[in-house]
Amino acid sequence: MQTISFYPESREFHLSNDRISYFINVMKNGQIGHLYFGKKIRERDSFAHFMQLKTCSHTSYLYDDDLTMSLDIARQEYPGYGTTDYRYPAFRIEQENGSSISNFIYQSHHIFSGKKKLEGLPAVYAEKDDECTTLEITLEDSLMQASLILSYTVFDRYDAVMRSVRFVNHGNQQLKLTNAQSMAVDLFDSDFEMLQLDGAWSRERHVHTRKLVSGIQSVDSMRGHSSAEHNPFIALKRPETTEFQGDAYGFALVYSGNFLAQVEVSRFEHARVLLGINPLEFAWTLNPGDSFQTPEAVLVFSDSGLNGMSQIFHSLFNERLVRGPWRGKDRPVLINNWEGTYFNFNDEKILSIAEKAKEFGVELFVLDDGWFGRRDDASSSLGDWYSDKNKLVDGVEGLSRKITSIGLKFGLWFEPEMVNRDSELFRAHPDWAIATPGRSMSHGRNQYCLDFSRDEVVDCIYEMMEKVLRNSDISYVKWDMNRDITEAYGAKLGSGRQGEFFHRYMLGVYRLYEKLITAFPDILFESCASGGARFDAGMLYYAPQAWASDDTDAVERLKIQYGSSMAYPVSSIGAHVSAVPNHQLNRITSLSTRANTAFFGAFGYELDPDKLSEEEKAEIKEQVAFFKKYRHVFQYGTFYRLISPFEHNGNTSWMAVSEDRKTAVFAYYKVLATPNPKANKVRLKGLDPEAVYVCSRAGEEYYGDELMNMGFLPDLEYTGSRVRNPAVKFKNSGTDIGDFTSQLYVLERK
Repeated sequence: MQTISFYPESREFHLSNDRISYFINVMKNGQIGHLYFGKKIRERDSFAHFMQLKTCSHTSYLYDDDLTMSLDIARQEYPGYGTTDYRYPAFRIEQENGSSISNFIYQSHHIFSGKKKLEGLPAVYAEKDDECTTLEITLEDSLMQASLILSYTVFDRYDAVMRSVRFVNHGNQQLKLTNAQSMAVDLFDSDFEMLQLDGAWSRERHVHTRKLVSGIQSVDSMRGHSSAEHNPFIALKRPETTEFQGDAYGFALVYSGNFLAQVEVSRFEHARVLLGINPLEFAWTLNPGDSFQTPEAVLVFSDSGLNGMSQIFHSLFNERLVRGPWRGKDRPVLINNWEGTYFNFNDEKILSIAEKAKEFGVELFVLDDGWFGRRDDASSSLGDWYSDKNKLVDGVEGLSRKITSIGLKFGLWFEPEMVNRDSELFRAHPDWAIATPGRSMSHGRNQYCLDFSRDEVVDCIYEMMEKVLRNSDISYVKWDMNRDITEAYGAKLGSGRQGEFFHRYMLGVYRLYEKLITAFPDILFESCASGGARFDAGMLYYAPQAWASDDTDAVERLKIQYGSSMAYPVSSIGAHVSAVPNHQLNRITSLSTRANTAFFGAFGYELDPDKLSEEEKAEIKEQVAFFKKYRHVFQYGTFYRLISPFEHNGNTSWMAVSEDRKTAVFAYYKVLATPNPKANKVRLKGLDPEAVYVCSRAGEEYYGDELMNMGFLPDLEYTGSRVRNPAVKFKNSGTDIGDFTSQLYVLERK
């Protein structure tokens, strides 16, 4: 049961559920201090003894008669800068006299059931008021005549704390907010390793871990979106913490724009964690009466290792971030024509792909780039969202109905935020492209970004998209974004408000999503940004799944999907089987291994069925039938990472277990074979220890405790004789021995 209690005598707030505790207090100077975040602790009136203020040489103090009260020493919840604390602050406000010194002190608090919506921003939500409790603490700076409201929400079901901040200008002067983090927390020590998800196009969200050292370590984005280079998520783990044992803290930002995730280790070895909008190129003007709301941050604690941390994120995001009819719903098996045709298609070709996909058992056909304007390559027509009837005689409107008459759902690709010079939209509104006055415009992929900080731009794009969607039979939209923002400038913002541009752009993106979702609530949206460059919690609020990467190579996808699972649920990870040689790496992998990797995600195909052999077509039909049978386990089962591709020469293992523990699907992937190898064992997780599980592929029965303690013995190595198990009846289980091979096992409780 979630509770938030206030103890007036000690001036402490205790936030808890049955598994975690989060304790904060009002310090002597009226600011908010941090006492504890971690495993559930028995309640008592005060934990003030844990504040540990002390006298220290070469430190500045707030009071003449108290040589312990220094913010340089105190662990805080939302620190400013310049009044004895020299660490990086959580916020900064410039006043009209040029000063940025502030003193926000406790005035009041409000504890209530439920959780407020963040207007214009994605956020975790409560379905019923009694499932969570929220604390709002109002701090005021009397000289500045401004308030700062810290918001905390704790749920009964999820071991997480949701935090955000709202700034309000009550005075007569203009204020400028130049830093507004969504959360800050000063942990007691710095004996942690920082885990981050890094990469680039086609190798997104690779796991990197480094030991915290004195000073600042951070990841961020300045690209106008969350980026492929760094993800708006970090974790702190103890050095001894593993996937399944030890303490781990996770911090995720529910936001899709420029961000900063930072840990600063002080001279006293406290670790200060900050997460929020990147302060670089950010400045928000607060005129009298104005307010500013930060995005939401999610803080998770697990004493069951990194896997325990991830499972908390998965449950929370699946159940209280994803919205609408697609929440908890199995994703359709789709086929996308992009790698099968690129821009070169017509009605006949598309219908041929769809008809064969229907024979495979595929449920959704997605028409990708090239259906609009005069789009025969990447140089033209972005922004002209109307059908190219030279390619499609009856447009996408007519094609959609032809596809649905075959028995498939129909999906369509858009790139709403972009424009080409060679387009009707650009010729009519060249000023809508983002550009700095007097400067040249950089381009990427022959395209430019539209200024989504302007309502008229968002409304125009909505009207074009709405017309296509209204006049077509469409159940799925793939929303792409294929370049970073450069020459950032809001033509309508004026010289004094350019620091608002990036955030206003993101608010415009969210506004367009919201308008479309409101008008078409049953459409499944998939976010995409050159693959996985905007794969973040903010997007999940609007698009329940994301294209994880343009890299469809099965071996590279092991790292990408493994890293993605650190914070994001399997149901959100778009994963397709594509043709070989792979279009990104030229690598050849078996059809079975490609499917065994893609099964753990929003599954589909991206190839031309006309180029497949009859044997491959038969195998795909088996794959689709198999996936449909176990789809809910793959996408919503409890996910366990068993072997990391970052630590074992690429070899990988993971599994998913149904909620009732009746069914488990276990996968093992061998990247490079080794001669005459040692015996291989994998300890499984999440099974019923007392139950008997039947594995038809192995032709054996096992007790759950046996599989979890003794382990399972996958056979993927060549030892001198090539022996196949006669019990193997399913081709897709990966029976080949050698490089880039895999095995998939289904365990059913007897």
